[in-house]
Amino acid sequence: METESEPYVQLASLRQLHQVMADMNTARSLADTLQTVANGVTQALGYELACVNLARPDGDLVVAAFSGNQAAEALITGRVGSRDSWERRLSMGETWGDLVFIPHTEGWVLDDDDVPQWYTDGPAPRFEDEWHPSDRLFAPMYTPSAQSGGQCGELIGVLSVDRPRNGRRPGAWGREALQMYAFQAAIAISNARLRANMQRALVRLEREQQALRASEESFRQAFEYAPSGMAIAEMGGDQHGRILRTNDALCRLLGRPASAMRRYAFSDLVHPEDIGTLLRTSAEGGRAELRLGRRDGTYVWVSLRNSVVADAADGPRFLLTHVEDIAERKQREMQLAHRASHDSLTGLPNSAELRARLSSRLCRRSTHSGALESMDAAFGHPAFDANGHGFDFRADGAEAYEAFDHHVHTVAPEGTHDDGTKGLAVLFCDLDGFKSINDRFGHNAGDAVLIEVARRLSQCVRDGDTVARLGGDEFVILADGLGQADAADLAVRLRNEIIQPIRAEGRAVRVGASFGIGWAHCGMTADEVLKSADERMYVEKRSRPKQHRRAG
Repeated sequence: METESEPYVQLASLRQLHQVMADMNTARSLADTLQTVANGVTQALGYELACVNLARPDGDLVVAAFSGNQAAEALITGRVGSRDSWERRLSMGETWGDLVFIPHTEGWVLDDDDVPQWYTDGPAPRFEDEWHPSDRLFAPMYTPSAQSGGQCGELIGVLSVDRPRNGRRPGAWGREALQMYAFQAAIAISNARLRANMQRALVRLEREQQALRASEESFRQAFEYAPSGMAIAEMGGDQHGRILRTNDALCRLLGRPASAMRRYAFSDLVHPEDIGTLLRTSAEGGRAELRLGRRDGTYVWVSLRNSVVADAADGPRFLLTHVEDIAERKQREMQLAHRASHDSLTGLPNSAELRARLSSRLCRRSTHSGALESMDAAFGHPAFDANGHGFDFRADGAEAYEAFDHHVHTVAPEGTHDDGTKGLAVLFCDLDGFKSINDRFGHNAGDAVLIEVARRLSQCVRDGDTVARLGGDEFVILADGLGQADAADLAVRLRNEIIQPIRAEGRAVRVGASFGIGWAHCGMTADEVLKSADERMYVEKRSRPKQHRRAG
């Protein structure tokens, strides 16, 4: 039975609701709006506790605001409940319009789910409509546009309330007030989100405009005052690669003024051997090491890195090129490579370099033979002709003859007489009497002898021949295009040079030399070729009287 004071209470509540809704719609931020929504439940609707569970982009709900109990607020604010658990809660219990009430007789099944919640203590209810500490009341909040027609739209969040101050379950007026409040709260939260998004967009736009205004000046300073070379070149069209702008560092590096640089493309400045590298780098963007021409006609090694400057409307427009002087590093690399492949005492190619050069001239015919057999079996007829050339088998069955194997096979003269065949001669040289010089005069004298022998051998061969130190007092000469008589004459000339007196540690000493002549041909390994020449050297050494092995 309604009391005489109830209309006054309802009017006072309406006034409070009006003030709270005004506060919700004037809050300055989304966080303020959410806290105002939670405070409004406790201030105007007569509940002791209120929680705003806000839907996140992934669908789960986070406790975004709490009112009524500081301990509960500290415990659960920021915690997340899964969407599945919330869907389960909103689909059970009693529906009071848009509200969901789960009495304590059913709510016990929710005690272990992952939705953050605060348990209140209190005595068991004595009356039928008295509020139980384990009762739950939820007010879902949906997008405002979906409220028309009674259809539920996107879930914005859920208001959960607890412990009415009068200790009783809300009646018709309380339910209607909470439902109306949730509807208005959804509008306020949606508007706050919209305002927040607009504010972020405005801030982002302003920052982009500021960055755009500053970018040209920043780029100009970075470009002009960069310690290494910078250039802007055209990309695409007839003027592809033409230099549009350079900085002082690049002009100094190449010794060319900026006005002259604009007359060139990078392809005009690059070393002829590096044109292919430049074209690949220009087309794809990226980094390459190549040589650029200076005004004085010399070339400098640079690291060239291209970045494609794209235009949103027209596609790639320019190449931003960074040019770094790497001449010193390249020189160090070449020095290290030379040390790794050359003898530190004589400066001649060492054993590893000798084998590499020799192996590069030889192919393993056994490998080709295996490939021939497999290809013969696959195609039903020979894959190579008698001269080692291959056939190109196309999908239509037609055979196109082409030079499949571009390797020029190395052959060797046959027999003991000179038949006119030219081949790759391998002369294995072992010094005679060198050990006695080391023993009598010391290693410094021995080193001086090795250095002088290396110099004399290098002077007596052609520019394209190789003189290498195999180790100790052993040397190897690779001489291509010789017949048997040519190789024998070369060995005699080299021996006659070696036996001449050598100044070592203030005295004249002499050493002799024994030569073995081997021939390299495809099908052999580098070690097999060297072993053959070494064996023939020992045959030659044993065949000469000991007193004749070293002159003087």
